[in-house]
Amino acid sequence: MIVLIGIMVPFIVAILLSFTNASYRLPMDRWKFTGLGNWIEMITNPEFYHAVFVTLSYAICATGSELLLGMGIAFLLRKENRYTHILKVVFMFPLMVAPAIAVLIWQLMLSNSVGIVEKFLNLFGLFNFPWAASPKTALFTVVFIDAWVNTPFVMLLVLAGIQSLPKSPFEAAQVDGAGAWFTFRTLTLPMLKPFIYIAILFRSMAALQEFGIIFATTKGGPGNTLMNISLTAYLTAFTYQRLARAMPYLLILWLVVNVTAKFIVEKQRKYAKEAAGL
Repeated sequence: MIVLIGIMVPFIVAILLSFTNASYRLPMDRWKFTGLGNWIEMITNPEFYHAVFVTLSYAICATGSELLLGMGIAFLLRKENRYTHILKVVFMFPLMVAPAIAVLIWQLMLSNSVGIVEKFLNLFGLFNFPWAASPKTALFTVVFIDAWVNTPFVMLLVLAGIQSLPKSPFEAAQVDGAGAWFTFRTLTLPMLKPFIYIAILFRSMAALQEFGIIFATTKGGPGNTLMNISLTAYLTAFTYQRLARAMPYLLILWLVVNVTAKFIVEKQRKYAKEAAGL
């Protein structure tokens, strides 16, 4: 009950504030009801639709790349030997680094003057790659850092799923002479889908709300290239001190995350029942 109150009270306050003129520039006794003004201003502002586009683009790119990389690494490490034990520990390192610290590390490594990645690219004739300094490559850069930090999380979930699969169906398929692709498509992938959707659920929810990596890398720049909903709400509330104007952005973000999570959970439950033969 205490946890529920701690969640619901701020949520209800956010809804109420979205219908007022609340601002850090005004004392609380001058806050007043303004109706749908903040909501109308948001939906008529082109920056809102840009923020939605950036939010969805980032979530799709980050979640997709982490899923593919995590699954690939998990399948490479599925066999138990001393080398895979060492590699599992190595791949766990990024999970122990805070996202803001990861950004600082990669900013140094990607530096055009002293960065080790830049020196490596120079060997192939590529000089002064713009990374986060260009609108064309800024999204790629932050997704790249996000993937480095969070791919191990997906890897662990998928690897746990692989190791929990029953052995008898695979032994029967091997006796029947089934090929590797047929076994993966008809046995491994269907039974792994519940674990895959759990990974998608956690990573998509985090990516939709991403703030730390983008803010630490470019603060939403260059220009407004990476201004997603979270950063737009933050700048509106704390930089421009228009608290009430930021609330609709956060409530829309909550709605997007809620709808996405509900859809993924339904899919996960469906595939979990299918994997269990129900």
